[in-house]
Parts: sequence; structure tokens; C-alpha cells
Amino acid sequence: MISKDVSARQEDQLSTRIAWLYYVEGLTQEQIARRLHQNRVKVLRTLAACRQDGTVQIRINSKLAECLALERKLEKTFGLTEAVVVPTPANPKQVSAIVGNALGAWLSDRLQSRQTIGVGWGRTLQASLSAIDKRAWKGQTVVSLLGGLTRAHAMSPFEFAWRFSNIIGADCYYVSAPVYTSDSATRDSLMAQKGLRELFEKAATADIAVVSVGALTDDSTIPDLGLVEREDLDALRASGAVGDLLGHYLKADGSLVDHRLNRCVMAFEPRRLRRIRNVVLASGGTEKVLILKAALATTQAKTLLTDEKTAARLVREG
Repeated sequence: MISKDVSARQEDQLSTRIAWLYYVEGLTQEQIARRLHQNRVKVLRTLAACRQDGTVQIRINSKLAECLALERKLEKTFGLTEAVVVPTPANPKQVSAIVGNALGAWLSDRLQSRQTIGVGWGRTLQASLSAIDKRAWKGQTVVSLLGGLTRAHAMSPFEFAWRFSNIIGADCYYVSAPVYTSDSATRDSLMAQKGLRELFEKAATADIAVVSVGALTDDSTIPDLGLVEREDLDALRASGAVGDLLGHYLKADGSLVDHRLNRCVMAFEPRRLRRIRNVVLASGGTEKVLILKAALATTQAKTLLTDEKTAARLVREG
């Protein structure tokens, strides 16, 4: 016989999943009913109850027990101060949006006045913007950790840093150079310039660094924007790369691969992130397990936000 306490917990878990699928993933009530093997009336009544009892406000406050358990395991396995795990959506293309939504909520709860925040880029970070509470903290500074694109684009590091700083009322500093220079000599020359040198020194004193990672796939952000060629991707794979962090390509152990792109990238060096008090790594998708492990190793990040399936793989493969 199932106890009343167990039954209540199971009902709470079901309610949370129904609310998540409806309000976050955007499924219809009929689709949810089929997915969870419930009738449509049950789904309708549950959604109404969630709105009334406070489970659903601007974001879902109740978390799934499976996600909570994974959070504790991630913290123990990787020495994290905090892990945030969200349910994996049925559509893999929605993972960045879902994890980004969690990141926006996390930032809204954790930001304080008079902080310096270093920021990376990517689809997950871009998706966080719509979930960040718009308010003006005092004395906030946002520093982009890498160069930008040579054309206007929603995915540009410039665009993300500017929009983020505008939401929180912060001063914003850009790396006024492309993500990748044409050769290492140009990169070294730019890095020696007083303005850029001072910017990276400011980044090194950040209170928080918010970054994401990219898998070594043809549709990841960097190749999708045409910043690397197919030959480069093939060469990176042959060199043992598993993905990128701030435009730097890493091996599975977190070290840099020997490739020209790593000598031409205008970005904060990943290993230097260790000196920042709280590195927040936000990314999901099981194709990113290897690069997430590499990024955790090289940055010693204290906070990780990811999705349920990816978290389970990270814990299992440790």
C-alpha cells in the first residue's frame, strides 16, 4: 500500500512536470495528456491549481526530485558550490532555451550591487536575457570576455554583453577586436595594446564569470557563424579537441589543443578563470558532456546549470 506521504510527493512531481511542459516547453494540454498518460481534464485542473497555489508565478518554483538528486551528485562529483538541473525537453533544440531560462532566474536571484561580471557568449547565455529581472543594481560592471563579430548579429558577444548590461543597468566593456585574428602575430600585437590589456586585467578581478561551452559539431555557434572552416573542425578533432570555451578549443582533460585558432583567439584564457571567485558554467545537451567536463576541470567552476539528461551522463562518467 502506498502511504499518504509518498502519494502526495508523487502528485507534486506530476503537477510540476505538467506545469513545466505547459509554461516552459509550450506543449498544449492535449500533448501533455498524451505524454504523461493522463486525461485532459486532469491536466486542465492541475494547471489551474498550480496557478492558485503559487507553484506557477513568473517561473516554476517547485523542482523535480530527480533533478534535486542530480544537483547534489554533481556538487559532490565536481566539487561545486551549487548545481542547477532542469528537466530535459523532448526537442533537443530547446535545451539551450531551457537552461538559459534557468540561468536568467539564477542571475536574478544572485546579482548584487557593485559587482564586476565577466560574460561569454552562446545560445544559452542569449536565452537567459528574457528571464533576467530588469532592474538597476548600483555600480555594476559587465566585461565581455572575448572579441566580437565583424557584422551585426544577435549572437555576437558584443550584442549579448550590451543587452545584459542594459537589463541590469551596468557599465559595459567590450573587446574591440574580432573573435579570431588572421594570425598569431596580429593577436599578440592587439593583446599588447593598453586598452585591451587593461580590459583583460579588469576581467581578471571579476566577482562572477558567466560562460558557456560549444560542442565540436557543425551546428555549434562558432562554425554556424562561419568563424571556422570545415578543415579547421577536422583538424581540431584530429588534435583531440572536444569543444570550445571562450573560443579556445580544449582536450578532454581541459588543456588547450595545439591548433592555430588557439593562437589567434581574442579572449580571456580559460585557465585564468580559476582566479575568479565564482565561475558560472551554463550549458546543456548530451553532446556537450566531454566539453563540460573539460571546462569544469580547467576553470574549477563553482556553479553549473545544465539539463537532466546531461547531468545524469556527467555524474555517471564523472
